[in-house]
Amino acid sequence: MANRLADSTSPYLLQHKDNPVDWWPWCEEAFAEARDRDVPVLLSVGYSACHWCHVMAHESFEDADTAERMNAGFVCVKVDREERPDVDAVYMEATQAMTGQGGWPMTAFLTPAGEPFYCGTYFPRPQFHALLDGVTRAWTQKRAAVLEQGAEVVRVLGGRDLDVTGVPVTADQLDTAVDVLRREYDEARGGFGGAPKFPPSMVLEFLLRAHARSGSAEALHMVEGTCEAMARGGVYDQLDGGFARYSVDAGWVVPHFEKMLYDNALLLRVYVHWWRATGSALAKRVAEETADFLLTRLRTGDGGFASALDADTDGVEGLTYVWTPAQLREALGDDDGAWAAELFGVTEQGTYEHGASTLQLRRDPDDELRFAAVRRRLRVVRGERPSPGRDDKVVAAWNGLAIAALAEAGALLGEPVYVGAATDAAALLRDVHVSGGRLLRASRDGVAGPHAGVLEDYGDVAEGLLALYAVTGDAAHVDLAGTLLDTVLDRFTTPGGGFHDTPDDGEQLVVRPRDPTDGATPSGWSAASSALLSYAALTGSARHREAATGGLGLYARLAERAPRFAGWGLAAAEAAVDGPVEVAVVGEPDDPARRELHETALRSLPAGGVLALGTPDDDGGVPLLAHRGLVDGAAAAYVCRGFVCERPLTDPAELHATLT
Repeated sequence: MANRLADSTSPYLLQHKDNPVDWWPWCEEAFAEARDRDVPVLLSVGYSACHWCHVMAHESFEDADTAERMNAGFVCVKVDREERPDVDAVYMEATQAMTGQGGWPMTAFLTPAGEPFYCGTYFPRPQFHALLDGVTRAWTQKRAAVLEQGAEVVRVLGGRDLDVTGVPVTADQLDTAVDVLRREYDEARGGFGGAPKFPPSMVLEFLLRAHARSGSAEALHMVEGTCEAMARGGVYDQLDGGFARYSVDAGWVVPHFEKMLYDNALLLRVYVHWWRATGSALAKRVAEETADFLLTRLRTGDGGFASALDADTDGVEGLTYVWTPAQLREALGDDDGAWAAELFGVTEQGTYEHGASTLQLRRDPDDELRFAAVRRRLRVVRGERPSPGRDDKVVAAWNGLAIAALAEAGALLGEPVYVGAATDAAALLRDVHVSGGRLLRASRDGVAGPHAGVLEDYGDVAEGLLALYAVTGDAAHVDLAGTLLDTVLDRFTTPGGGFHDTPDDGEQLVVRPRDPTDGATPSGWSAASSALLSYAALTGSARHREAATGGLGLYARLAERAPRFAGWGLAAAEAAVDGPVEVAVVGEPDDPARRELHETALRSLPAGGVLALGTPDDDGGVPLLAHRGLVDGAAAAYVCRGFVCERPLTDPAELHATLT
């Protein structure tokens, strides 16, 4: 027997290729081996940037004695949750049902039929040894009880149903969601709930849209309080831009240092929309720095965006990022070092471990030129430190989120390089990830892996393509989005409404996952609903509109019960309540008047609205542009809802006033 991970495309699996554990990737052959040997499957699920995954690997999977126990009693399967979110979803639900909590690394013991009978997360080596021995005894001495436990877990998970009514969400229900969030809002520190505290990007997007619709001061207050607290805290990289995964405390001081593509893409969009709504200088700076972080730290050679930067550097969490007063003085000299320590909150006691501090920026500097020079010098010094590893696989869904964010940031901030990066990423997805109207989940170095895309891939990629179309006017993006969304309708929908996370012709797991709640990223359910709604607004397709309405109906109940876990679904529902607004801009491509109307529409369009750009003689196959002509020979903008339009406008100021 031997470790079988050396040929994997996943950087996470490759981290384990030299373990003495006889790892298998997730495959039918591994379960056949378990049946032949008559042993359970030990499933370990994690991802490359995960700190506790590294800890368990060093403690147990690299230890010869532990590996011997694992190999003797189990067929051991290693899964990258980012490549196989379907496998992760099934067994994480089982873990949460058994233990009341979840997390990674996830450790699950399965029958050779794939049924989970014992689950947990991280186990220190002594407890892990005891667990291995206990599971082996149970398997050999109490087999019938173990098999019944696994079958019962599958029955419970498979028996859960969702009440999908298809009734549209109302404005009153969305207002109720704002009220519920206000009660859960942390007035002193921003965000929601206590420690650990995660950036609530999708909830913030919903609140921005709610404010735009209703003028709710409370909604905007929660956005501004949270966005400022995060941007000034240690969870934001004050030197290099970009947000860490979460804060271990309630005040955004000490992050868990991994940086994920999806967090930064979602937050980039939030900060751009916050700036558009208020003109906040802080919002603009953070948006620009986060976009630059995506381009400088996560962009891959093939034009996509890498998944993550590790939490650890050389096995030490935060090594790259934290500072002591002495280190600041060494880097900057005594005067600037003391000034920087006071500005960034670096103390002798430290805010992190061993007297080191994360960098915070609780107030704006009183000398911007000095601040810029200090940051430059600290970046140089930090650049000489060891850097965290990078998971360079390109995940379709998360690149879709990045495409949408960068396209909008480029258009609104006047940075064509961002739009160019979004266009390059879209080309990579089209050329490498799409085949026969189907998506592949991940690629690396321009080569797609074998795993089929799940619902979130289709929804997020379509969302990104439609956002990019609004900026560039390239109708090919609408065509590809339509192809992907047709696959959603054909393969992912259910007869009673709503969606499954996996296609009906995909690999059959013990349970077919179906989860509408948003987690670290938009759920496939909410992502698909949002993209279907936008596509219907551009094309007038009743089929796509009905599927979106059916998917969004479930969020009426989540609005009142658990809006923190339905942010993207509620944001899509806001767009639906608003129409969504449709704007068609027509004119000759080189006409400055068309360009000015287009730019005005991009700045003024309510979030969730759609924008079509074309010429008077060519609709580019986008029905919203059909029969939209010039006005007295001048470029014009049409503001519509449900393809019913107001009189065409030629004055950018009037267009802005109409949209806002």
